[in-house]
Amino acid sequence: MDGALPTPSQTVGPFFDIGFRWLHDPELVERGRPGLIAIDGRVLDGRGDPVPDAVVEIFQADGAGRFPPDTDEGWTGFGRCQADEAGRFHFVTVKPGVVAPDSAPHLDVSVFARGLLQRLVTRCYFGDEEKANAGDRLLDEIGPDAAATLVAPLDAGGYRFDLRLQGDEETAFFAW
Repeated sequence: MDGALPTPSQTVGPFFDIGFRWLHDPELVERGRPGLIAIDGRVLDGRGDPVPDAVVEIFQADGAGRFPPDTDEGWTGFGRCQADEAGRFHFVTVKPGVVAPDSAPHLDVSVFARGLLQRLVTRCYFGDEEKANAGDRLLDEIGPDAAATLVAPLDAGGYRFDLRLQGDEETAFFAW
């Protein structure tokens, strides 16, 4: 049509249940593998309510700090989990090794959800890596309050990493 105006941008979703169901793979390693860890969390909105159709992706180095293709056969370093009705997600993986001298072990995390035009990008660090975290350049640059939102404490079942999309306890997200 001549003279037609472009339509406004549209948000992503709510198609995640249909479009991502077959790509849902939160277990990066087989259960029983030595060094296995679990990471559990929730995706929460600004009021603290769950975001039930969010998708969380992680990408990480292997236990030796290597990324594909320089890793053991079969290691992709990638996982994806759709949040359930309570906003919960989980991953089963190995703790990544150090990838650079000024970087603590961490997961690269992306969040997709309704109302977002772009994915949100952040990191998950490990609460039992105090010495490494203290030497991490990125954690140092963003300051202690923002850094605290990126550190997953270790509890009896594994690591706990909640993602807060807005509000007073908002997770530190990065421009990419």
